Amino acid sequence: MTTTTGDDVQLVTFRVAGQDFAFNIFQVERILRYEAPSRLPKAPDFLEGVLQYQGTPVPIVDLRKRLGVDAPLKEETRIIVLDWEGGKIGIVVDTVTEVMQIAAAAVTPPPPLVRGLAAEYITGLVGRDTGTIIVLNTGKLLASKEKLALTAALKGAG
Repeated sequence: MTTTTGDDVQLVTFRVAGQDFAFNIFQVERILRYEAPSRLPKAPDFLEGVLQYQGTPVPIVDLRKRLGVDAPLKEETRIIVLDWEGGKIGIVVDTVTEVMQIAAAAVTPPPPLVRGLAAEYITGLVGRDTGTIIVLNTGKLLASKEKLALTAALKGAG
């Protein structure tokens, strides 16, 4: 694979409840060791709280809770800081596995059977010998109502 063709995609891959996921590297600002965020009153369940990052409070969303799976904290638990809607958001994941470069053509759209909410937040799929990596669309991780709840919780904390 060459890096000069422009047809390659770099993905930051991570694991949640044994499933491999990825974000496009251009959406990832930084990967941090897990640090307990400050809790916010009346926050939605998936919103862990806020964490000070570069002098700014950043909302921390637990992707494991967002996907409805167990969310135990381990040594490998990480927070992926993403560029999100003109600001930053932190996403809690079980572990970050690798940064991989693949041909853009290797990212296939989800099959027609994947409909509704799941299809909205899945950008594509990458098949590997070890299983399928689900590439997530960071802009669609939260539904409109959840974005409003997040905004309200953050304003209430300010």
